[in-house]
Amino acid sequence: MLLRAEPFTLDLRLTWRIAHGASQQRCNVIARLSDGDLTGLGEGAGVPHWNETPDGIVQYLAAAADLLGDDPALIETILNRLPPGSRAGRAALDIALHDLWSQRLGQPLYRLFGLDPSAAPPTSFTIAMDEPTVMAERAAQSGYPILKIKLGSPDDEAIVAVIRQATDARLRVDANAAWTRQQAADLIPRLAAYDLELVEQPLPRQDIEGLRWLRQQKLGVPIFADESVCDAHEVAALAGAVDGVVIKLMKTGGLREALRAIHTARALDMQVMISCMVETSVAVTAAAHLAPLCDYADLDGPLLIKNDPFEGVRYQGAKLCLSDRPGLGVTPR
Repeated sequence: MLLRAEPFTLDLRLTWRIAHGASQQRCNVIARLSDGDLTGLGEGAGVPHWNETPDGIVQYLAAAADLLGDDPALIETILNRLPPGSRAGRAALDIALHDLWSQRLGQPLYRLFGLDPSAAPPTSFTIAMDEPTVMAERAAQSGYPILKIKLGSPDDEAIVAVIRQATDARLRVDANAAWTRQQAADLIPRLAAYDLELVEQPLPRQDIEGLRWLRQQKLGVPIFADESVCDAHEVAALAGAVDGVVIKLMKTGGLREALRAIHTARALDMQVMISCMVETSVAVTAAAHLAPLCDYADLDGPLLIKNDPFEGVRYQGAKLCLSDRPGLGVTPR
């Protein structure tokens, strides 16, 4: 098998501002894994606050290229050969392997997982941080029935209040680890008055005991961990500390470990949200193939960028629609 890596700059429709910082572009890496007449696609998203860079992803894939063998069906064996390092790079290769394998078998990936794509939950649409009135206007104009609101500023309560006035959409909030324990304990009950579905990552990544304490306060809103969980081992460590976990392929290192993380969460009575970074239709479509296993979806990556070079999962409002083409079902535009 031949592996190629191609950096690609994504132009965002609006400035992407969260508690970690702001950006107008992201640089991801597209992986192309060829075997005879078929090519599997994968993607690695280089997010600075996860210490991932496009160069690091490319270097990881270059190191992995000689470890692949010649049988794309041996996914577990191939992944076990890979060196430690970039999770995003590993995800890019893992996704490409699953795409190539399912193309070779002539089936869409969800069918090989034994899943019904119509069972996928609807996706949310993200409102990035800005002035409260600007965020409210974007929320009202979005037209989406489920919104994820990025928080982590001194205006958090005002933001949720004006957005609730502007729309009757279902609301989720994501603090991206920006609050202290006491800030979260004080703020979440006030935000609950605006009818929230859940609060995502209120505390710093390492503060697992803080999450456990916060949940014990019974604040009236389910608490989900995002930055605090990457793989199945970290899911297990969160047992009893949160109501749910956020699974992203760029954190798990691909579909294989995402499946393990989802099943681990289920075994521990946690809910699951399948989510994404700022990604093209390659990685987001891959994640959508796992969406039927999950309670919530936050797979709006292609909706946030202007120059997606691929077509994959389609959106009928908030509904995720996968094709019946073999593999991921992703094609160039």
